Amino acid sequence: MRSAKINRQTAETEISVEVNLDGIGQYDNQTGVGFFDHMLDQLARHSLIDMTIRAKGDYHIDDHHTVEDTGIALGQALTQALGDKKGIRRYGECHLPMDDAQVRCALDLSGRPFLIWNVDLPTPKIGTFDTELVREFFQALSTHGGITLHIDQLHGFNSHHIAEAAFKAVARALRLAVETDPRKADAIPSTKGAL
Repeated sequence: MRSAKINRQTAETEISVEVNLDGIGQYDNQTGVGFFDHMLDQLARHSLIDMTIRAKGDYHIDDHHTVEDTGIALGQALTQALGDKKGIRRYGECHLPMDDAQVRCALDLSGRPFLIWNVDLPTPKIGTFDTELVREFFQALSTHGGITLHIDQLHGFNSHHIAEAAFKAVARALRLAVETDPRKADAIPSTKGAL
């Protein structure tokens, strides 16, 4: 089983993340941030990565530290679960439509973190959730997961739909990238011999 558990504790947050890359998309995510939980559920369901996340944060300040630190811990869990990355497809992409929104994601589990974020969330909030935290989450996930991550909004005017399309597009791309390539299940997908 390609699985991992990460515990991260700081003066601002307490996070635990469990993932199973060979799951069926089961999830139990409780971060104390309702909209974020909904997005994490989408990430698990559409990537087929089983995911259990618990987070406690300094909500009296805002949700920033909780969202960012969850991205950090999830990135670390993905890195741990992937191990030496032998046999994975490595690359994934998806064009994800959701009503008015269409978001494209392309990613590489390269070990070289880089985020390209061409997404415009037109409102500052979705409910009580600060929309700028969507980018913060993906920045943390990319950095600590060693993911080259490109997320581009092609269409959209509803912030909820755009954000959800981004999470689902990343999920579907991750699903492809972490899968075992049956033609090269015993090889690291790089001419360098390491990722």
